[in-house]
Amino acid sequence: MSLLITEGCINCDVCVPECPNEAIAQGDDIYTIDPARCTECVGHFDEEQCVQICPVDCIVHDDAHVESRAELMAKFERLAA
Repeated sequence: MSLLITEGCINCDVCVPECPNEAIAQGDDIYTIDPARCTECVGHFDEEQCVQICPVDCIVHDDAHVESRAELMAKFERLAA
């Protein structure tokens, strides 16, 4: 499952450098996460780095992009190739 940044985002920029897949980018009003690049840090870390560092807890699981751990690992392997 990809992650999603909600409207609670305060554009503080701290999540961007934490993403190992470069999935986070500035959107029109708030930061966004590209579900094609988000692996929930599977393959890199045990916990989602953006979620850990977000000061306002505005990063949640995106129910529109549900993926198993195996699917996330396969995505990680494709991105790392």
